[in-house]
This record gives sequence, C-alpha cells and structure tokens, in this order.
Amino acid sequence: MSVANNMNQSKPVDSVLLEAVNLALHYEMDHDESVVVLGEDVGTNGGVFRATTGLKEKFGFKRVMDTPLAEALISGMTVGMASQGLKPVAEIQFMGFIFPAFEHLFCHAARLRNRTRGRMSCPMVLRAPYGGGIHAPEHHSESTEALIAHTPGIRVVIPSSPARAYGLLLAAIRNPDPVVFLEPKRIYRGSKQTINNNGEALPLDTCFTLRQGTDVSLISWGACIADTLEAADKLAEKGISAEVIDVATIKPLDMRTIIASVVSTGRCVIVHEAARSFGVGAEIAAQISEKCFLNLLSPVQRVTGFDTHMPYFKNEHYYLPNSNDIVAAVDKCFKE
Repeated sequence: MSVANNMNQSKPVDSVLLEAVNLALHYEMDHDESVVVLGEDVGTNGGVFRATTGLKEKFGFKRVMDTPLAEALISGMTVGMASQGLKPVAEIQFMGFIFPAFEHLFCHAARLRNRTRGRMSCPMVLRAPYGGGIHAPEHHSESTEALIAHTPGIRVVIPSSPARAYGLLLAAIRNPDPVVFLEPKRIYRGSKQTINNNGEALPLDTCFTLRQGTDVSLISWGACIADTLEAADKLAEKGISAEVIDVATIKPLDMRTIIASVVSTGRCVIVHEAARSFGVGAEIAAQISEKCFLNLLSPVQRVTGFDTHMPYFKNEHYYLPNSNDIVAAVDKCFKE
C-alpha cells in the first residue's frame, strides 16, 4: 500500500487518510534519523491497517521494531526512548487496547517536563486507530479521547482528512512533548486528497474553519467532520448558513476560534461520536457558556454517541451520529 516508495517526495500524490499517515512517516524518517517506529506488527506486516507498510524495508529493523503484544511495554519503551534523544512513534493497534499504556503515558510521559522543571522533555507520538464504523467486535470501536485529554501534559490530535493527517502527524513528531494521535478508522480508506509530500506541517493547537457561515456554528472533529459538512450542505438548501469548524487538536483546545465563531453566529451545535456524558463536547459547551453566554440566541446543542458501548458489527449505525441528526439539532436551535 505504501505510496511513499513509488514517488518523488516533492511530487503531489492522491492519498486516502491511511496513505497520508504512511507518507508522513516515510518523510520524517527520511529527514530525521532520530525518528523510530515501534508497535505490534508494524514492521514485517506493516501494521494491522498497513499504515507502516514499507518502513521496515526502507529503514531497517533497528528503526522499525516489532514488539510483543504488550501495550504497557510499548509505552514504557517509548517514554524511555524519548527521554534519551530519540523521537519514537508507537502504534497501538486499536484504541480499545490503549489502557495498559496509560501507566507510562500518564505517570511519566505527561509529567517528565514538569518533574524535571523543564530540563527534559518527552518527544513521543502514540498513534492509535479509533472510533467506530468498520463493523468491528468488542474493544475495537472506542472513542475515549476525553480520558486522555483530561490529563495535563499530553496533546490529543485527531485528523479529519488525508491532508490534515499528513500535516498534523509531521507536527506531532516534531513536537517536544507527548502527543496522542488518534486516527479515525471509519475514514481511513475514504475520500482522497492531493498531498504535496514536501514535509510541510500543519499547526497544532489550532482549529480549522472549513466553511464560513453566519447562522450557526457546527463544531466537530475526526470522522464526524464528513457528516457535519454533509449537514451544512443540507442546511444551505433550507437557507441556513452554517460555519463548520474542525477542532483537530482537542487538547489544548483552541477556544479563541470557537468562541469567535459562536459570537458571530449566535448558535452552536457540537458533534462527536464519543459517549455524551463527561466528554470533550461537554467541555466546549461549558466554555462557550462561560465566555459568550450573552451572545447565544439559543442553548448549545450536542449531537453525540450514547452513554453505552458501541454496538457490535452492523448495528453501529444506531449509535453513530449522522447528518440528519445534526440538521435536527440545528432546527432545534432556531425553535428555542
């Protein structure tokens, strides 16, 4: 699947999100010998989704390391490598398997800069496919980004398109502090975008305004961006102008962009597939209420998953938000 092996780095290439991840890894490993990749099956097999295809063949087993099936070991090795001058990019096969990695991620990676009063940093990336939409069994469809975002010292980045996956992953690898990079597998092999494989990173900690609007702000991230843009098209047919904002980095939140949008439109709908309670959407809604309450023309609405586990296999559509749900929430904004 590797598109990086068959092209000049400066030549644009049409890529799906999964291929964009592969391109970014190839580029950064080509240009920075301190970047190493590790995880279960990332070498010989190229990863469970083949995101790391071609890396071992090109860079060798010393820089692309297959590990045992042990997420705690993977995260521990990653922290150790990062503390000693390497820039490790570790893969956790599914977000549902990430919990054993929290020991080292939360207790060491997130605290290293503070613990050493700035003398050390932890430039590591922990990649994980996340979210539903591929008819998976248990532990393969989690969206538990709020657990990680709650912990100080960790960035949480979620791309919503191939171009943003490429640019944000480059920025994550170059960042001096730990980044959890969650890849929405529902759109891994979705629409293609032209990627200029020139090593140009996108900014972290910044929302992207994908569509200008005047009547309502639609705030989302990850795979739900596609549904949100589809909803914006449906709203336009009804004469409603929707502004679409891709949060992209959910920790730290770029609330300045979000608040400016809500102040302008007066209405807001937040969309995510994670469970409704205690999530990132709730945090955004709380900050909007604190900082622009007097500008709101109606209460903030949330379109989310349910406070349940993701249903198995082909029942996922009962759980995942869709464009009709978003349109209904916007309609409610105009009625209240």
